This record gives sequence, structure tokens and C-alpha cells, in this order.
Amino acid sequence: MNRFEFSGKLRITLLIGIGIGLLSMILTYFIGDDDLNSRFWSNFLHNSSFFTGISLMAVFFIAASVTAWAGWYVVFKRLWESFSIFLFAGLILMTILGIGNYFQWHFLYHWADDGSVAHDAVLKGKSAFLNKNWYLVGGLLIMGIWIFFRQKMRRLSIMEEKQIMGDYSIHQKLRIYSAVFLPIAGFSSAAMIWLWLMSLDAHWYSTLYAWYTASSWFVALVAMVIITLLFLKKLGYYEQVTDEHIHDLGKFLFAFSVFWAYLWFSQFMLIWYANVGEETVYFKIRKDEYSWLFYGNVVINFVVPFFALIANSFKRHKLWLVIISAVVFVGHWLDFFLMIKPGVLHTAHELIGHGIENEEVLMHHHHLPAGFGFPGLFEVGTFIGFLSLFLFLVFSSLGKAGLVSQADPYIEESLHHHV
Repeated sequence: MNRFEFSGKLRITLLIGIGIGLLSMILTYFIGDDDLNSRFWSNFLHNSSFFTGISLMAVFFIAASVTAWAGWYVVFKRLWESFSIFLFAGLILMTILGIGNYFQWHFLYHWADDGSVAHDAVLKGKSAFLNKNWYLVGGLLIMGIWIFFRQKMRRLSIMEEKQIMGDYSIHQKLRIYSAVFLPIAGFSSAAMIWLWLMSLDAHWYSTLYAWYTASSWFVALVAMVIITLLFLKKLGYYEQVTDEHIHDLGKFLFAFSVFWAYLWFSQFMLIWYANVGEETVYFKIRKDEYSWLFYGNVVINFVVPFFALIANSFKRHKLWLVIISAVVFVGHWLDFFLMIKPGVLHTAHELIGHGIENEEVLMHHHHLPAGFGFPGLFEVGTFIGFLSLFLFLVFSSLGKAGLVSQADPYIEESLHHHV
């Protein structure tokens, strides 16, 4: 079967998941534990940035593969293309957060409070970049560029199916757009990561943070591709995908989990060694107040995939690979939880001094409010909703073109791929 049918049963299941997410968000907003709705908005930012980043990494992977003349992935490249569709939803979600900075819908960012900036030399010094206009307008511009390249590359990929055999002019255009997109994605993704995530701890900075975050996105992407691809094979699709392709995906999951761990250690070690107060505070808070997540993060996202996938045979065992991929995917979602929640809580703490009274958001006797120390039911429900929306868009996109690109110049190489 070369055409995916988004069946009623699968569609209904994902719609139920989206409903669970909406209900969780509504309950979080109206019966949350704080008047600032910090729990709701931090969950909103957590999942919006996580799934938007995964979608961006899908475009980046395609561009890198086309530029590198890679052929192994071509037989299921439509799946990678479909994963990029969430960029449209991400644009809407991040725009909501950007508008919210103006109207004080949320208090996620310390730098968005004018009173704080006026009395804080550090925030004032960073205000040329950390400001509401850059967040909204810059975000719209950069994400608009991502979507432009995504759409152009997707259209060219589909247009290949209509070209005359032996005519690779369309693929040459695709190669040009891919090569142009790579540096744009590299620099612009760093800017968005700084705005969306690193600025939650506005007094802190790390030169490795953008690399670290992007690597987390990419590992989560590979894990989700593995799970989705094997799910589709079980339904009878992608018969051309062999153990050789699955093995390579397992190698990607293994290799980039190690790369993520390298960046985690490098960021932590360099800051710990320097022992500069405004830098070490980021890790001190997480190590002291979030110790289970701090150490568990390394275990789930490095130790587990390293030992679980170190043998070649493990990378070819489909059920084993799905289990490890699911663990790693959730692990990187928890990684983002750890990146976001402490900064949001600290901002709420600081804003109390500027007329916002809500004592529940403070940490008393090392007790963290619900939804901040560890994901609760509302966090899990919101995650299910976003994941269901992500997959709903992916499967909807997947059904709009043939599952296998028969006219791609590297299709034969992919069909006969051998490790």
C-alpha cells in the first residue's frame, strides 16, 4: 500500500487524546494552585516549544540529508516531511504566548515585567534582545521563514513524482533550498531557544544551551519516527522498510543520545568548574530542589539508551526499540520540564515584589507547588493532548501524498539499503 488512509478508529483515538488535553488545560487554568496561572502557562510553553522544536528538527534533518546526498531514508522520507507539519500549529501557539506578554495573560518571563527591568541592571542590559517586540515580531518572522522553507521543500518533493524519468532539475532546486536552509535554521533556532526557554532564567546564560536544547529535540524526533514507522508497518504500510533501515534509526537514537549526554556534561562541568554565581545558580536550584529529575534526566536519556542499544542486535529488535524509544521520548519531555519549571517558579517569586500577591507560588521549606516539582495529572493530560494533536496533524499530512517517493533520485539506493 502506497497511500495512507487516516482511518476512523485512529482518528477517533487521537481526537479523544486531544479532548483529554483540552480538559486538562481547562482544569489547570480554573482550579490550579496559583492566581498567576503559572502552572497552566508553563505547561502551555512546555508542550508548545517541545513539539514545535521536534517539527523544526524534521525539516532540518531533511535539508541535511538532501545536502549530504543521503539515500537510506528516502523510502520513508514522507514520514519525516509529515513531522514538519506541526510548525503551523507551533506558529499559532507561540504567537499566543507572544501576545500574552503584552496583555499580561501570563507571567512566565521576568524580563517582560517593565517594573523589574527598570530596577534590574542585568535585565536592562539584555533588553535590546529580551523584549516583547522581539519575542512576538521576531518569532513570527523566524517561524515564518521556517514554514516557507518547509513548504517549498515539501512541494518540490511532491513535484518530483510528476517529472520525466531521468530529469533531476526539481531535485537540484530542492538541494539549493536545503543548503540555504541549514545555516538559517542553525542561527534562527538558537535565537528562538534563547527567547522561548533560556530567558526563563533571565539572569543566567550558557553558550551551550542552544545546542543542548536542539539535541534534545532531535533525539525526541528520532524516537517518535521509530515508534510511528513501526506502528505503520504493523498496519501493513511501508513494506519496503527493512531491518536495515530500522537498524540505522536505532543507530541515530543511540548516537545522538550520547551526543546529548556530552552536551549535558559539558554545560554542567564548565559552569561548575568556573563557579560563577550567576551561572551556577541554574544547576544549584535544579540539583537541590529537583534532585530526582536532575539525576533521573541523565539516567533516562543517556544510561538507558546507551546500554539498551549498544549491541547491534538490540537495534534490530522492533519491540525492544519501540520500548526504548518511548522511554527516551518521555525522558526528553521531562528534560524540557526541568528546563522550564524552575525558571517560571522563580519569576513568579520575583514578581511578588512588584504588587502581584500569590504566596502559593513561593517555595516554603523546600516544598514545590503542584505541577512544578514533578509532572502531575494535569501535566500528563496536557502532554497527551499535545501528542495527540501532533500525531493527528502528522497522519493527516501523511495521507496527502504517496508514502514512498518513487521518483526520488535515491529511491533505488534506499530500497536496496544494506548496513
